[in-house]
Amino acid sequence: MAISDILATIDSEIAQLQHARALLSGAAAPVAKRKPGRPKKIVAAPKKAAAYVAPAAAKPAKKKRKISAEGRKRIIEAVKKRWAAKKAAAGK
Repeated sequence: MAISDILATIDSEIAQLQHARALLSGAAAPVAKRKPGRPKKIVAAPKKAAAYVAPAAAKPAKKKRKISAEGRKRIIEAVKKRWAAKKAAAGK
């Protein structure tokens, strides 16, 4: 987590607490200026060390499946056959 993200999170929490304090004290809440554009992503608080699961215990990533040359050839032949049938039907 970058320092700028941490500071942004702290600033947003401070603004929320000031708003809550103003509501509880009965004063009018200060209107916060919104910046133009899409709001920044809210960063979740870090998890406790006990709840952390080591990456080695997590599921391994699945390997990318590769098609054999024979399988590729069968697909090409099937596509050519399908298009030939479609052209023949269009020509009638």
